[in-house]
Amino acid sequence: MTPEQRARMEIDRQLVAAGWVIQDYRSANLFAQDGVALREVPTAAGPCDYMLFFQRKAVGIIEAKPEGTSLIGVSEQTDKYATGLPPQLKRVGDPLPFAYEANGVEVQFRDRRDPDSRSRLIFAFHRPETLGAWARERSTLRARLRGLPPLARTGFRDAQFEAIGKLETSMAADRPRALIQMTMGSGKSYTAVASSYRLLKFGGARRILFLVDRGNLGDQAMGEFTNFTTPDDGRKFTELYNVQNLKSNRIDPDAAVVITTIQRLYSILRGEEEFDPGNEERSVFELGGDSPEERTVVYNPRVPVETFDFMIADECHRSIYGTWRQVLDYFDAFLTGLTATPDARTIAFFNSNLVMEYGHERAVADKVNVNFDVYRIRTRISAEGAQVAAGEYLDYKDRRTGRKELRQLADDFEYGAVQLDRSVVATDQIRTILREYKNTVLPLVFPDRTYVPKTLIFAKNDLHADDIVRIVREEFGRGNDFCKKITSGVTGERTETLIQQFRNEHNPRVAVTVDMIATGTDVKALEVLLFMRDVKSRGYFDQMKGRGTRVISDDELRKVSSDARAKDFFLLVDAVGVTEHDQSEARPLERQRSVALDKLLHNVGLGDTNDAALSSLASRLARLDRHLNPTQRSEIETLAGQPVVALTRALLDATNPDLARQQAEQQAASKGRAVTEDDVEEASEVLRDAAARPFADPALRNLLTDTARRNELVIDQLSRDEVLPGEHTVREDGEALARRVAEGRVQNFRAFIEAHKDDIDALSILYSQPYGRRRVTYRQIRELSRALERHDAHLTPERLYEDYATLDSEHVQGQLARRMLADLVALVRFAIGQARVLEPFGHTVQQRFDRWLADQEEAGRAFTDEQRRWLTLIRDRVGTDLAAGERDLNDVPFNELGGLTRARQLFGAEELGRLLDELTDVLAA
Repeated sequence: MTPEQRARMEIDRQLVAAGWVIQDYRSANLFAQDGVALREVPTAAGPCDYMLFFQRKAVGIIEAKPEGTSLIGVSEQTDKYATGLPPQLKRVGDPLPFAYEANGVEVQFRDRRDPDSRSRLIFAFHRPETLGAWARERSTLRARLRGLPPLARTGFRDAQFEAIGKLETSMAADRPRALIQMTMGSGKSYTAVASSYRLLKFGGARRILFLVDRGNLGDQAMGEFTNFTTPDDGRKFTELYNVQNLKSNRIDPDAAVVITTIQRLYSILRGEEEFDPGNEERSVFELGGDSPEERTVVYNPRVPVETFDFMIADECHRSIYGTWRQVLDYFDAFLTGLTATPDARTIAFFNSNLVMEYGHERAVADKVNVNFDVYRIRTRISAEGAQVAAGEYLDYKDRRTGRKELRQLADDFEYGAVQLDRSVVATDQIRTILREYKNTVLPLVFPDRTYVPKTLIFAKNDLHADDIVRIVREEFGRGNDFCKKITSGVTGERTETLIQQFRNEHNPRVAVTVDMIATGTDVKALEVLLFMRDVKSRGYFDQMKGRGTRVISDDELRKVSSDARAKDFFLLVDAVGVTEHDQSEARPLERQRSVALDKLLHNVGLGDTNDAALSSLASRLARLDRHLNPTQRSEIETLAGQPVVALTRALLDATNPDLARQQAEQQAASKGRAVTEDDVEEASEVLRDAAARPFADPALRNLLTDTARRNELVIDQLSRDEVLPGEHTVREDGEALARRVAEGRVQNFRAFIEAHKDDIDALSILYSQPYGRRRVTYRQIRELSRALERHDAHLTPERLYEDYATLDSEHVQGQLARRMLADLVALVRFAIGQARVLEPFGHTVQQRFDRWLADQEEAGRAFTDEQRRWLTLIRDRVGTDLAAGERDLNDVPFNELGGLTRARQLFGAEELGRLLDELTDVLAA
């Protein structure tokens, strides 16, 4: 078949799935079914590919194109067939209102009656009865959105009023996606309910979808709709409109609003009859990424794409990736995202249409949020780990069965802080933190209280939560009702019941969770958050912190905490240092976007196995894997000797420090000894080498590059653009916090290099001989970097430069330069007072090179232009690798100029070695 024939066959299949019967014009029977798609109907412009009829009246046109054809410029061709129909054919309008373009893969749709009518991509064709209903309407949905009555301010907070107004402006402009960012406790859900009411009453919406990603959040949303009093009618929302909180896999056809988890709706689209409610106990965040098996959403006739006119995605920052994104892409509906913590990917998914920004600072000023204080608890084991001497006895617990076994240690057992509550439980560390909270923190911060304020403790995992609950009950001398675990691992009571008790009753006073109520769940009476787990994601930390920001009236607070006067702040107790580093936004796998695929493959094949390279290559392969045809897949997998998904998984496994540690622990256990950091590093290298090994084959690299070049289109969704003003202003929001974070990290850095100046080679050399004959090598700096990372993952050249610039910008230069590993040399020298100014190591090398070159010329030593070019490249190599040797001259970029052979010709074979040593000594000393 030709590409157009294949596309026609697929279009026929799509139309039949949507309820249309396909006929040829010459053998037409318009009475066969309400919806008929006639092929090759004659028009004044020639025969059209398909003409759509509903109850024997023409309603629209489909222009078919071969697969791969861009549809963006085809709508003008479709327009030609919308008029000049045979006179015997009945029609709903002239021109016909509905226009489709399709190529077997994509479907594009336009309703010509819309104001400023424009085409939009949709997942599948609409059903015949849908087009019939639309054709009977006096105005289109998009036209009605331009005529919504003004919103009355009564009953709304300023932020809610502003958000609804801006959202309606966006919809009136036919912006398909809009993002509302409102901080925790500012009334996002109320805003969404009020907007839904206006869309139903004044916009003529037929059905609205309210998406959540955890069952208890759906129950909360149902409560919002049930309790909402309509501002103009005075009745409850649910008295006027049917609201369905889905508990089965059947959507009520009479429901005006459907509330469901994205997990359940995904199950419905997949055609599953039942869905285990237990799968709604955990959020999309907890469920993690896609499973290895293919989980693609296809068209479901029972849930056509036009089922909803509007979708509202609560906590949307968790629901826009991987499998779950397919649910959002399926429906032909306006999508509104609600979040308190958008990151770059969230904003990109919503087409940078951030219609509302309402942050914590503004909410505190508006008395919509309460502010917080921080109390830091530090313990020795939390910071350093501990060591148990040989001969002592330790309990070993089976994670699966819970069975304990007492064993005597043959060797010393040493563990670090990172292993706490993961592979090692230090009972007294947990007890010490909780005892400090009880005996010091509570009397100091809440001196007049008889009862423990409502406290939420964040644990690392379910087993850690078990230990915390047990010790809380012991230390406070209270019963089971006093402290409860609320996690997905709870089996005795329903988590919704536990949350309701924690929210509305005197007991429990303390709840311990992992992720279950870390986000979204509203417990206004919370007055203390105790962090016993660290968090690396800024968005997730803000979500967790937001559990305490909720405002509550004095009377409501006293219903659950009778000895409390008012909630005018909450306390964040930090037992892990979560407030001492700036939580970075969750990062995509792709971290080397500017590196071409062929170069990335070549680098990995030659042994570049850093996290950024492996993670980026995994991202490229995963994207390529989705677009391979059977022939391409077979060629690649035959050459690689394994599936593409296995190549990708190996790359990701190699960047997983937990997996490396797990394998190292297994190896050490098989040898009857404790694991060491050298074991972990060795295991990591084994994983990295195994992941990189297939790409050492140039034939595979070339095949992947050629295939990607044919298949891949790069779409940059992260880079943000802006109009540059004439003057730059500096925001001072959070300046005090930024300085406190910077001070903490710089102090940590100084303490580390002071503590290890005698046992880490690079520090020993820099301390004792800052400008001496012994040079620091790249290997030594890499070892220093890894030691810093093991001590604190945030002690990177990038972060430390930012911190020093925050604290002492007068003495920091080159803040905008790209950071390199060699910059650790400059940072150490500045920290120990050997350098008055902190500047990138490359800048120092540049200055020394300029002075050296001037000295050479003054001494009568002249260099040709070609020699100067080589010297400049040697300078750059020293600036990044702290040295340049003859072997380096066969590497990029020297090999492009003739490599070592040409360098010896230019400088002389004997002179070249002396010159390289001299430059390394002068520039890197």
